[in-house]
Amino acid sequence: MAEKISDIKIAINNCDIKELEQLLLTYKNDERSGVVKLVESGYKKIEKYNLELQRIELMKQFEKKYSDYNFICGIDEVGRGPLAGPVMAGAVILPKDCDILYLNDSKQLSAKKREELYAKIMEKAVSAKTAIVSPAEIDELNILQATYKAMREAISKLEPQPDLLLNDAVNIPEVDIKQVAIIKGDAKSISIAAASIISKVERDAMMVEYDKLYPEYDFASNKGYGSAKHIEALKKIGPCQIHRKSFIKGILGEE
Repeated sequence: MAEKISDIKIAINNCDIKELEQLLLTYKNDERSGVVKLVESGYKKIEKYNLELQRIELMKQFEKKYSDYNFICGIDEVGRGPLAGPVMAGAVILPKDCDILYLNDSKQLSAKKREELYAKIMEKAVSAKTAIVSPAEIDELNILQATYKAMREAISKLEPQPDLLLNDAVNIPEVDIKQVAIIKGDAKSISIAAASIISKVERDAMMVEYDKLYPEYDFASNKGYGSAKHIEALKKIGPCQIHRKSFIKGILGEE
């Protein structure tokens, strides 16, 4: 008796991608249209997986170039542009044999995918840390210096300490570790992408919590950026404790 199509679907859907091709071969002579479609979708899944393997290998170009270094750390930040909330930096040392797929610039990923990758990064990284600089410090230092401070603090938390930094487009002052600045590095280096993801996930979570304290500004949705609802609330009720005074002067008509 032929195997039920529903059972074949379950088997294909639950099969490990590395073993899927072998499984599909067992159904290659099954001419039932439902099975044919399942086999076709299985091969498309394999094709997408192989393309992702190729993409990730390209994103390891800098990690391979500097493979003589023991602990390569990716650095990135999130939250330079918002009107409210801290700026956060992430620092991640991935293992040499890192096998995490779908790493990318956090802005290119859905919130669900970022959460999934965050869990994998925190599980598999040699070390992964974040650091924040508060809105008050941003006003005091300026956003660039505040970003550098957050990056230095994130690096200082790592154990072991890195011997090479791969940075997204910047050179961090006051750091005695070799640095390589990579333009659009969060899309070109798995280490920087990982730093981008953990900082984005953690800062977003912070802004969701702030939304509970200051619901008028819609922080859970806009994460502190200048959405129409956020700006409307600013003009109507003024700033709250986590607003960056130096960022909102123009909105409030101040000099």
